[in-house]
Amino acid sequence: MGKVEYLKTIGFNSNQPIGRGFNYPYDIDFSEDGRIFMINRTSGLSTRGVRIQIFTFNEEWLGEFATGPGKEDDQFTVPVCLAISEDDQVFITDEYLNEVKIFDNQGGFVKRWGSDYLKGPAGIAHTEDGNLLVVEQYANRISKYSRDGDLLHSWGEEGDKQGQFNLPWGLTIDSDNNVYVADWRNDRVQKFTEEGDFISSYGESGEGPGQFHRPSSVAVGSDGTIFVADWGNERVQVLSPDGEFQQNLAGEATLSKWAEEWLEVNLDEYDLRKESDLDVKDLPDHLQNPYHTASQTEPIFWGPVSVKIDDEDQLFVTEHSRHRIQVYK
Repeated sequence: MGKVEYLKTIGFNSNQPIGRGFNYPYDIDFSEDGRIFMINRTSGLSTRGVRIQIFTFNEEWLGEFATGPGKEDDQFTVPVCLAISEDDQVFITDEYLNEVKIFDNQGGFVKRWGSDYLKGPAGIAHTEDGNLLVVEQYANRISKYSRDGDLLHSWGEEGDKQGQFNLPWGLTIDSDNNVYVADWRNDRVQKFTEEGDFISSYGESGEGPGQFHRPSSVAVGSDGTIFVADWGNERVQVLSPDGEFQQNLAGEATLSKWAEEWLEVNLDEYDLRKESDLDVKDLPDHLQNPYHTASQTEPIFWGPVSVKIDDEDQLFVTEHSRHRIQVYK
């Protein structure tokens, strides 16, 4: 594995509930033609602006759908994760409604299921046989469902032993059909076969290399390299295929195309930005922790909640608290 290097930033914060710009983004995935679909979850203080946005790698904004919040077929209340199937349908979990909702690749509503049996659906991924794996965080289990919502298999229970979970969140499936689960409150990533047989566990609680604090998402590259959104430590860790620590990504964002365009027509803001210290080096003692450092230092990750890899093996890190995506190659 070569060194992972920063490439670009996509997006910027918008205070508007519709239109171009992100409001606490939580997850993305890629359609067959390369468009990016993003969950805008918004914050707990205001749910205005819940929606799914569509844009391109080159930051062409294409539109949005499922504006909310709401409980109708084409609305969400607390959307969590998103996965696009091989036939280009968009599957999205909602942990408040306890549902999986399905849309076509233009944002048209197709189907919804799960409200009477799902328990806090979060991470979602498509298996090779066309079914779905869904993290049910409040039941501490991983469940395999048909596309129509029929339960096929499940595994897991509450605990900290092998195959047990404590509020699991994100998951992914590698090219060998192995399943990786971000075991959020156990501060680790667990690896299983598709049928739920335990293979390995990576990480432990802490701030050091290979240690995690509330990991929220995991992705695996074509060469088996593992990427973990170490959410509580405000970083992304890169592991070898056997789980050994390789590299720490702290974030190094530059201005996105959208941000530059906005500043060009808001020159007062641009001037103030130039005068501001956006890369604080010397913080007082009471701010010497990952969260406060991230909140005071613009280029680095703040709320790296999701990691996804596209067909070109580019890594996309979604930051909910800075309303942007950082892309690495």
